Amino acid sequence: MSDSLIGVDYFIILAYFILISLYGYWVYNKRKNKNLSSHDYFLAEGSLTWWAIGASIIASNISAEQFIGMSGDGFFVGIAIGVYEWVGALTLIIIAVWFLPIYLKNKIFTMPQFLKRRFNDKVALIMAVFWLLLYVFVNITSILYLGAIAINTLVGGASMHFIMVIFTVCSVLIALGGMKVIGYTDAIQVAILLIGGLATTYFALEVVSAKFGFGKDVLAGLKAMMTAAPDHFHLIYKKPDATSSQHYIDQYLIVPGILMYVAGQWIVNLEYFGTNQYITQRALGADLTTARKGLMFAGILKMMMPVVVMLPGIAGYVLYQKGYLPQMGTGNIKDIKDHAYPSVLGFLPNGLKGLSIAALSAAIIASLAGKANSISTIFTLDIYKHYFNKEADEKKMVRIGRITVIIAMIIGLFFTWDDVLGIGGTGGFTFIQKYSGFISPGVLAAFLLGMFWKRTTGTAAIVGIVGGFILCIFFNEFAPQVLGHNTWLYTAYPTASGRWEIPFLICMGLTFGFTVILMTLLSLLGPKINPKSFVIDRSMYRVNGSVLVMIIIILMIFSAIYVKFW
Repeated sequence: MSDSLIGVDYFIILAYFILISLYGYWVYNKRKNKNLSSHDYFLAEGSLTWWAIGASIIASNISAEQFIGMSGDGFFVGIAIGVYEWVGALTLIIIAVWFLPIYLKNKIFTMPQFLKRRFNDKVALIMAVFWLLLYVFVNITSILYLGAIAINTLVGGASMHFIMVIFTVCSVLIALGGMKVIGYTDAIQVAILLIGGLATTYFALEVVSAKFGFGKDVLAGLKAMMTAAPDHFHLIYKKPDATSSQHYIDQYLIVPGILMYVAGQWIVNLEYFGTNQYITQRALGADLTTARKGLMFAGILKMMMPVVVMLPGIAGYVLYQKGYLPQMGTGNIKDIKDHAYPSVLGFLPNGLKGLSIAALSAAIIASLAGKANSISTIFTLDIYKHYFNKEADEKKMVRIGRITVIIAMIIGLFFTWDDVLGIGGTGGFTFIQKYSGFISPGVLAAFLLGMFWKRTTGTAAIVGIVGGFILCIFFNEFAPQVLGHNTWLYTAYPTASGRWEIPFLICMGLTFGFTVILMTLLSLLGPKINPKSFVIDRSMYRVNGSVLVMIIIILMIFSAIYVKFW
């Protein structure tokens, strides 16, 4: 195994950065003399094709937290962690069919705008501020940190801060071009991500095959992994009992069996893909058919992502168990899981290693640029324009948006520089899922009831969002100590530190249920039809033939996976 890079690796990495830079400049240059409106800058209104929308969603969604975090959880729990991607593809169907028509019919361009139009200014402002803080202090910081850790490991371990700066500068340059530049460069980023990621998976399976004495045979490598780690190839973890080991309990806390499919996983994915500016923004500037096809294309790509980001982690687990990854140490595998992907990359030959670094860099830069654009969109359209300068013209708003991009990335870099937020100690994927997840139940409840129940009031929305946040903290941090370890609502389990925890996805389901009940009771005190409720035309939920075919493809792939690995 070689950890050093040679000339061909640096050439491939440099070629990637040059390609993205030149292509982004070409897209930007095509329209630089035009009078760029705020909707053009923030949404690329009407100019993104369905394949660009789908590719941009995946490029923005798949980043260091997947390559490092999800691969690490593949190392720790196996293919069950793929539920985040596979159920995510199913939720994209729901969003394309039922959410998008409401957004587009009502000309919704930002998620705070939806809350303002459906409820009131207070709801919109609370969530605008919260989303900005979340995007800057959770998403940007974690993507920067995890990405820099991975690349730094591969280039010798002495370039952490330099890599952070490179990622920051590149993402700023792309984001300054606006959503059109982001959307079309993301198409290139996804191509590089898939080529490099699949090549890494292919070679990782060859390495496993060779180490187990089967030669360089990919299928033999996969079979060897399934034989050596059968516990890593089932999707549903059974509930722990008195005989369960601490290792098994720790796994169950991450993927709590069939219960996570009842509520938790749907809440995570519906909130992320349906109410998240960072994701929905790609589709909000298109017509309904184009937007739907874009989301379905993203869903098909999403079904493939566990092959790219999860299988290398399982390969790392098998190699680690056989003693072929001594650099990972000998501690608890839960504590070293985030080192799985970089360690597997160390087996790659020169040239392919450079391609893998380019693929990982593509995922990181695309995500950072998309996040920065979403931050600038929310700040400019929902805060600056509304509260600071109502008379701002289009040119002024674009300029403020670009300044916001720069400031957001500088803040993110500052808090990542010495890991002030402790991302490394928490675990990257867990850090993002947990802190993003605290708001998911309340936000999703407000959006769902706001869309589909005309009686929902603004007061109920505020109480639901704030109350959901408080309830999620209560169930995660205090419920086992206050209510007991085993109740009719939940079962809590001991961690290695002696603390008792309810599986996080179960906490989300409980929070969502109580939040919906609370919002329903409050709304019943108001008028039978809220004057701000949306008018729904059921005909807009119909889908055309091409979208239906794409939906069927996703459902067939999902069914095949679960029939095989249940």
